[in-house]
Amino acid sequence: MPPTLDRGTNQPGSTDPARIRNFCIIAHIDHGKSTLADRMLQLTEVVDPRQMRAQYLDRMDIERERGITIKSQAVRMPWTIRAGERAGEQAVLNMIDTPGHVDFTYEVSRSLAACEGAVLLVDAAQGIEAQTLANLYLALENDLHIIPVLNKIDLPAAQPEKYAEELAHLIGGQPEDCLRVSGKTGEGVAHLLDEIVRQFTPPVGEADAPARAMIFDSVYDIYRGVVTYVRVIDGKIEARDRIKMMSTGAAHELLEIGVISPEMVKSPGLGVGEVGYLITGVKDVRQSRVGDTITINGRPATEALGGYKDPKPMVYSGLYPIDGSDYPALRDALDKLKLNDAALTYEPETSAALGFGFRCGFLGLLHLEIIGERLEREFGLDLISTAPNVVYRVIMDDGSEITVTNPSEFPAGKVAEVYEPVVRATVLTPNDYVGAVMELCQGRRGSLLGMDYLSTDRVELRYTLPLAEIIFDFFDQLKSRTKGYASLDYEPSGEQKADLVKVDILLHGEPVDAFSAIVHKDKAYNYGVNIASKLQKLIPRQQFEVPIQAAIGSRVIARETIRAIRKDVLAKCYGGDITRKRKLLEKQKEGKKRMKMVGRVEVPQEAFIAALSTSDSGADGAKSGKK
Repeated sequence: MPPTLDRGTNQPGSTDPARIRNFCIIAHIDHGKSTLADRMLQLTEVVDPRQMRAQYLDRMDIERERGITIKSQAVRMPWTIRAGERAGEQAVLNMIDTPGHVDFTYEVSRSLAACEGAVLLVDAAQGIEAQTLANLYLALENDLHIIPVLNKIDLPAAQPEKYAEELAHLIGGQPEDCLRVSGKTGEGVAHLLDEIVRQFTPPVGEADAPARAMIFDSVYDIYRGVVTYVRVIDGKIEARDRIKMMSTGAAHELLEIGVISPEMVKSPGLGVGEVGYLITGVKDVRQSRVGDTITINGRPATEALGGYKDPKPMVYSGLYPIDGSDYPALRDALDKLKLNDAALTYEPETSAALGFGFRCGFLGLLHLEIIGERLEREFGLDLISTAPNVVYRVIMDDGSEITVTNPSEFPAGKVAEVYEPVVRATVLTPNDYVGAVMELCQGRRGSLLGMDYLSTDRVELRYTLPLAEIIFDFFDQLKSRTKGYASLDYEPSGEQKADLVKVDILLHGEPVDAFSAIVHKDKAYNYGVNIASKLQKLIPRQQFEVPIQAAIGSRVIARETIRAIRKDVLAKCYGGDITRKRKLLEKQKEGKKRMKMVGRVEVPQEAFIAALSTSDSGADGAKSGKK
């Protein structure tokens, strides 16, 4: 059992808002957020020592296996200041541990909106990296107070003095303001918690106003229905209140209310500034939208809270069940995952080759990979995912405009212009590798925006790059060319005109929509040759010869041939007249010709899986970024 929360004024619902501090931990991947959170849980004694384990807040198997945080997790911790003038003063800390990978930035942005302060964590052995900067700018946009912290000071390679100067230069403070901690040994963590209480402002809200609470996350529980995580801004929500969702107007009876500490703990209610969970027993996942405002049905608020910006998908991929009868199960699974991951978007689509499925939008390649893995593990589905692609805007000669999310939607008529999405990429690298990074970016049609030296040996490069060029193996290439030292962050930055063409793959003269791709004119030939040679190995031989062609419009740019299976019709002829043998060969030739006219090439499921698998084309790049 988790310890109870009744520590004087720390009982939920009765806590003075002046004692509450809401904060989150933000950092680049693998800079020690989850380890620092573990030490905080131990110091505040909210987890029984017997139940403590490493990465305690990472609940999913995937998170623990890969050593990354995918979901931000909120936890309530009581704390008594240990040193200084305010020693002995009690406080309640609501902490949110956030992901570090660029694909989960939306999780971070939602966490920041629920806090008053942020702990910016930097590895004392690696220094500032691209996602550190991105998360810092997000926090500054939200007007949060930032405490800079150097972690891993116990490492032999740590250089806290050097990176404290970098941090101070970036934030605009003094190097001595940067706190030094070790998440592994626990050194400096108690002082950090004291500073959080001293430096962060308590939440502000009107206790007597009608209740308003912001939904910042939600999850589906198979037994209890939708569990909604909220941050109370004004008023108070109490157990057995009848609550109302302001966007839909739907009213529900509250079955349970409480806080996460770090397991769910029931409480009589939640007051101003408090973070907790609500359970209404609702099974319909569409009833609980992230960013919605909750109020009391009997005394409703008139104005909803601001909500969150809707995330824009960066990468699209089709998800199809291998067994067509699993389509309803896939739809239900996506509904439930959408509740847990608000950045996921999806809509039904059909493919002539793959049947019924969904066109899904993701924030990046790692996001795509994680969603696919969660669908297979948590819902027991076997899926094919098509090669990832981005959204293009096509303008025809007659002035009409078409949005293309799938290569099969690319129009066949005369195309005037094609626009592709571009991103503003930030690369941080040691200055020894500047040339290699520039060569890579220019090879991917990038244009240099600027370059800054953060210190004598670290450079920040800013590029505009087409999104289609970085969603495959860009990250992989970047890491290999810089011996793993470079880091990448990117954000959408509009669109640009580009010379793009649609490459169709024809089997026996018939186009197969699942293998079509939209590529730059210069790379069309390479794509055609690669996919044709791959399919030649994967598709079994037929009784007749099968040509595999890659074509742009009516022009064939690459071809491979699957040779026919030949039966030896002369096996029974031992000697004899040549005319007899010729007659048998002519008869076979006629049969092959007739078969070729009426024959159809069936592409086996394994060929689709192998040819469309994202592993060869860049998901490994996302994998290498998670280590």
